[in-house]
Amino acid sequence: MAIVFHCEHCGKKIDAPPTAGGKWGKCPSCHSRIYIPLPEPAAHDAIRLAPLDETDEEKRHRLLAETFNLNQEILQEKAMPDTSEEPPAADDSLVIPMSRMDDKELAKEIVRYLRLIADGDLDKAAELAAIISAYGRQTLAILDHIALSEIPEPELANIPSHVLSGLIRNLRSQL
Repeated sequence: MAIVFHCEHCGKKIDAPPTAGGKWGKCPSCHSRIYIPLPEPAAHDAIRLAPLDETDEEKRHRLLAETFNLNQEILQEKAMPDTSEEPPAADDSLVIPMSRMDDKELAKEIVRYLRLIADGDLDKAAELAAIISAYGRQTLAILDHIALSEIPEPELANIPSHVLSGLIRNLRSQL
């Protein structure tokens, strides 16, 4: 099927062979150099898709269901506490009754945690962090109060402010 177009210089209608599409040539009327466009695809030359293979679709659905089930099992395992291991023996100085602490007691334990971290006593601090983290939002509110107060607690006064704010951010990220 011929490529039909008009010369951009003289406007004459030109019929070019399909093999000339995408090349340069001369207008037979005005002899100007012109670009011969590529032939337009015919409307009936639509792309035909292969029929859907039902076995591939079933396999895909089965794999998706299996992946979903595995993800659910992993999430359930993470949610359940591991009862197979005995908890490590706690230092007597860190034993706190698991009854609800009020804000004042929790603030005292948070300050003690920050002091332990600043002093490099990471083992005791990690045990205390486990206790503190059980109080979630209450702990966050106290941490915000400590971070925003202009005068730090006396126990934290000798910790540089940028170090103290870093310790507070680190504890917040653990919650």
